[in-house]
Amino acid sequence: MTTWRPAGLSAAVWRGGAGLGAAALLRSSFTAKAGSTRFYLLTTTLAGTWTGGALGAGPIPWRGDRWCTRPGGAVRALVIVPVVTGAATFAVFYGAARVARRHRTLRRVIASVLRYADAGSTPLVVLIASGSGVAEELFFHGALWSGPRPLRTTTLAYAASTAATGNPALVLAGLITSAVFGWQRAVTGGVLAPAVTHVTWSVLMLRYLPPLFLDPDRNEVPAGHHAEAA
Repeated sequence: MTTWRPAGLSAAVWRGGAGLGAAALLRSSFTAKAGSTRFYLLTTTLAGTWTGGALGAGPIPWRGDRWCTRPGGAVRALVIVPVVTGAATFAVFYGAARVARRHRTLRRVIASVLRYADAGSTPLVVLIASGSGVAEELFFHGALWSGPRPLRTTTLAYAASTAATGNPALVLAGLITSAVFGWQRAVTGGVLAPAVTHVTWSVLMLRYLPPLFLDPDRNEVPAGHHAEAA
């Protein structure tokens, strides 16, 4: 795979420029009104920034070659296992969300993120989230995947990028998911498997988490207890 790169721009410059630009776009997107044209424009530009930085930095291994050691194992390694992994990761997040929504502070922090998924055009949100997931994999587990401990490096880099939002729930989610997606990258040797896992997780999160936080100000009453009269 040959990547066009303007003379004088090194891979480090592409990665650094994309990282800084994406952090600014990510922060700006979380100050935009949910469902607004500005929000969609910022998030689409963000995905383009990740992708441009990744492709400009150099060749990206798409499928990898480790799956070739077992005849007929491509579909299992690159599609089935990633989809199952994405669904399992979602199940962990869903269980944690059901617990977190019982705590006012945690409920508000998570709901502040999910309001972007619950507003505007659902198909458009899913499309942008899926594209962003692939773009992030190209950048973090493609362009940044190097050095003696790439899993640790990319996990910390991904968490640092989400810190630009100022939302601790996103930082924690970034740490967990990047470790999972990075494991897929290490196992297969390419970005396709983590991209499939990422998209699967994102779509399930968008579909099933927002209903848990439709009314973040609602006081939930544990089973067996009665609300006090106002």
